[in-house]
Amino acid sequence: MLLLAAVLFVEALALAGATVVLIFELLVARADSFASAVALTVCAAIATVWVFVIAINSLRGRAWIRGAAIVVQVLIAALALGSFQGLLPRADIGWLLLIPAIVVMVLLFTKPVLAETSQRDA
Repeated sequence: MLLLAAVLFVEALALAGATVVLIFELLVARADSFASAVALTVCAAIATVWVFVIAINSLRGRAWIRGAAIVVQVLIAALALGSFQGLLPRADIGWLLLIPAIVVMVLLFTKPVLAETSQRDA
């Protein structure tokens, strides 16, 4: 359970870093579409908060974190797979995204995590 929470916190911190970079770019660089840049930054900020909420509640053993974490990991895996292809493929970024996503998906279905998160909130 602690390993699961640790990986989720690392993902949340990485998202927070990406959000800070997006905010910095929004302030200093000229975007081709300002509205799209703002929307992307807001989405990254919301995702950061959500992954932090999942990580915190994984330490509390909440049952709902399994479904939420699966959704987040599937989205991260989709980003990773997109990083392996395209005009400028970045396999290094793809692996950095894909490995933690796979680790979290595997950990979510281990007996200790299932036992810890099987009790529903009253």
